[in-house]
Amino acid sequence: MSKKDDLINRILERAQEIDGKKKLACAEAFKLSEELGAGRAEIGRICNQHDIRICKCQLGCFQ
Repeated sequence: MSKKDDLINRILERAQEIDGKKKLACAEAFKLSEELGAGRAEIGRICNQHDIRICKCQLGCFQ
């Protein structure tokens, strides 16, 4: 499994389905970025590609 596939799987695992939509808290996105050495922009792109909304954004990094 490639690093990108691992990152995608980890994001999908941590995303929660709320009101029929997948969501990932900003704090979780930051943690994944640090844990896996991925950039926040890359995490944002993957979330966009998989229809996962970043919620509870602390700094406006994810729009």
